[in-house]
Amino acid sequence: MNVLITGGTGFIGKALCRALTDRGDLVWVYSRQPEKVQALCGDSVRALVDLKQLGDVVLDAVVNLAGEPIADRPWTNRRRELLLGSRIQLTNQLIEALIGANQKPAVLISGSAIGYYGDTADESVDESFRPDAETQEQDFAHQLCRQWEAAADGAAQLATRVCKVRIGIVMGDGGFLTPLLPLFRFGLGARLGNGAQFMSWISHRDMVRVLVHLLDDPASEGVFNATAPVPVTNRNFTAQLAAALNRPAILFVPAPLLRLLGDLSTLMLKGQRVVPRRLQASGFEFRDANLASALEALQN
Repeated sequence: MNVLITGGTGFIGKALCRALTDRGDLVWVYSRQPEKVQALCGDSVRALVDLKQLGDVVLDAVVNLAGEPIADRPWTNRRRELLLGSRIQLTNQLIEALIGANQKPAVLISGSAIGYYGDTADESVDESFRPDAETQEQDFAHQLCRQWEAAADGAAQLATRVCKVRIGIVMGDGGFLTPLLPLFRFGLGARLGNGAQFMSWISHRDMVRVLVHLLDDPASEGVFNATAPVPVTNRNFTAQLAAALNRPAILFVPAPLLRLLGDLSTLMLKGQRVVPRRLQASGFEFRDANLASALEALQN
């Protein structure tokens, strides 16, 4: 299989590149820094520096993971424009380039996030859940995901199978856990606010396996939640991560302090209890169905 990956040098993308090349696929990575592609993704991965080159590349599949990090700084107006542009504009450009390609890919796997659902408190939600009108109007994370998914739907005109993957918090030594692990290892782990907000997570290795599964399964199409089947509260997560590292976690960050971050604080103080109904119905089996398993894998 010939696969193009956008965002291939990122936390998930690098691991996906290696998983695909290990099984013999030919992988292309679209990157503005092509000199870094092989060092980060593997010696056999090829760099694509301009989407216009797709006219000369025969592709079977595309995995669209590109996008600026959403949780690393406050959402100023300028930051919001960058978050939107790095996802929606690039997705539109990608599909436009594929329209002009000699061979249309059979499948497009496009990233999204569980932020689509807004704050669902302790209600368990699957792919059929529709956010209320207030969420749709006021929640930036929902608006970002909705527009990103709408852009991906443009691939339907190519007669291409489209899967939109609403990704939860990815647990691995990198990404979400990068700033947390040093704090927890020094005994400075802390719950956020009252800790009652749900965290819908997925292990790094299962995240990669989900993408490969959707690439390979011709019956999979539409929206899929990429989350483990057992979400946890922030309080529970804090306790389990501290225990996995053999450290205490008695601290907490007051909600008013987090709210100084503006709208970004919604990612920390509000949550979603998301379940992967359609993913499991498609036959996918999790290696890390519970958080303890995912955290144990970090120690190996």
